[in-house]
Amino acid sequence: MALGTVTAASYELRFDTGRVCLDLLATTHPVERLGSVEVLRAWITGAGLVPAGTALAHADASWPVAFRELRGWLAPLVRGRPAPGVPAYDLALARINELARAAPPVPRAVPGEGGVLVRRLDGPPGRAALLAAVARDAVELLTDPVALGSLRQCEGDNCPIVYVDTSRGRRRRWCSSEVCGNRERVARHRRRAALARA
Repeated sequence: MALGTVTAASYELRFDTGRVCLDLLATTHPVERLGSVEVLRAWITGAGLVPAGTALAHADASWPVAFRELRGWLAPLVRGRPAPGVPAYDLALARINELARAAPPVPRAVPGEGGVLVRRLDGPPGRAALLAAVARDAVELLTDPVALGSLRQCEGDNCPIVYVDTSRGRRRRWCSSEVCGNRERVARHRRRAALARA
């Protein structure tokens, strides 16, 4: 999984939640991020689902739809409380498990520049394989009590992003110190400055 952001002319994708399935959930904030095949290709690479330079030219208009659908199934499982027996929860869980059954992309080690081994895929990754990789990450998250216990909702104003808090002492407050944390620090500075002027 990648960390940081990928920026292009019309979009910014974030990869700072600690899990690829949570990075997919973050693509709704502050607006829909997966509106085109081009952006989805950048997200797939930025999330580390494929090695940099992997050809994704075969991705078509059905891919963003499928990834947004997967994101919709993830949301109630991650953001809500476990609620077996509730039809929406059971349906979401069944759909994630179904998507996870497909084989994920097959990696292989090949010699790169200077003989250093690099990761490449055995062939062009299919949509089902990439969806499976994200769904499997969700299954791992949902079945890991330690990771579940480390899930946090960002404390930033109107920020819905959920992340895994791996900080020392589990004191992380924001999805990103550079984004929501910076906004909070600026707002706090302005409040102090306003009080000093009063």
